[in-house]
Amino acid sequence: MPSYQYKAVDKSGRPARGDLEAVNEVDLELRLRRMGLDLITFKQVDRQASGFAAGGRITRQDLINFCFDMEQMVRSGIPIIDGLRDMRDTLESQRFRDVLAVMTEDMEGGKVLSQCMASHPDVFDAVFVSLIRVGEQAGQLPEVFKNLADNIKWLDELISQTRRLLILPLITLVVVLAVLVALLIFLVPQIAQLFKTMGLALPAQTKVLIAVSGFMTQYWFVVFGLPVVVLAALTLAVRRSPRVAYLWDYAKLRLPLLGPTLQKIILSRFANVFALLYRSGITVLDAIKISEDVVNNRVLSDGLVRAGQQIASGESLSETFQNLGVFPPLVIRMLRVGESTGALDLALLNITYFYNRDVKESVDKAQKMLGPAMTLVLGGLLALVVWAVLGPVYDILGKLKF
Repeated sequence: MPSYQYKAVDKSGRPARGDLEAVNEVDLELRLRRMGLDLITFKQVDRQASGFAAGGRITRQDLINFCFDMEQMVRSGIPIIDGLRDMRDTLESQRFRDVLAVMTEDMEGGKVLSQCMASHPDVFDAVFVSLIRVGEQAGQLPEVFKNLADNIKWLDELISQTRRLLILPLITLVVVLAVLVALLIFLVPQIAQLFKTMGLALPAQTKVLIAVSGFMTQYWFVVFGLPVVVLAALTLAVRRSPRVAYLWDYAKLRLPLLGPTLQKIILSRFANVFALLYRSGITVLDAIKISEDVVNNRVLSDGLVRAGQQIASGESLSETFQNLGVFPPLVIRMLRVGESTGALDLALLNITYFYNRDVKESVDKAQKMLGPAMTLVLGGLLALVVWAVLGPVYDILGKLKF
């Protein structure tokens, strides 16, 4: 559906601006009139550009607050359409207000809440819409909104932990590399000229350092431009080639220190979403199908595709997940017990708790190890540079007679 930026006035003459989706110009005017606004001017804009101009992206905190407010209103018996109108007038995010305005118009046109949300996949993903649809059918919308708020809050905390894990090593890497580059470009050439003037016999490490410094000084555009070109080429290849994208996702899972932690984070999110879907009444096959996009890793996503095919052919959930080779034995045992006792939902919740705890411990441990490890490695590089530079200097001082 096209998106329009509009200028309008309300009944008291106050100006109003915003971004709204409509079928055409007539539909736009009708939608604004239902909102109590009279259209003055408008222009059609790109969806992404309109999202930015209308107040940027919708954050996870916006979705958490939305789910909490919807839970309270539905539980209190307030009609959904009235709740959407109230939130539309009180939200701080202009982009979210425009989305709720369109959803309100769609509900007035006869659509249910899940259908309205499905029209905005950039805001409400497939998991969100599927859970709302099940909640509507089972009459459990308050519980679904509560579970969604808890899930999004958990995901937000997990992403914050991951950022904390990476920020210190990245700062250390940038600072040390900047110092190293400065030494090679500015300090080493001057010392190399001094050594050349004095006619000293240089050790091997000093010759290598001077050669590297000379290359960086003469071909600095290659040194700084090549990483950018490689990164751009890799990004383009990952987007264009499914095979390269698969190999890239596989490589990320095999990274030292970060790989196992990343795999646990992905499986933790999968277990959390899978438990949430199953508890809401979605079948195992449908839950696995929806979760294929949740893991955001082609290696694990392909594994879930194979798992769905095996389950459809008659294999049990525990045997299927065991064949994937990514779940630890404890998780497989919990699934097997849940299937045998008929309490698979409880088993899935236990798996979620297991992975949440394991991910938190892994992130904390990696955060403690990665910073010092990065410092040692980069500090060792600086030590090699200093050793290669100061070695001949000490030789000169040793030959001097006072």
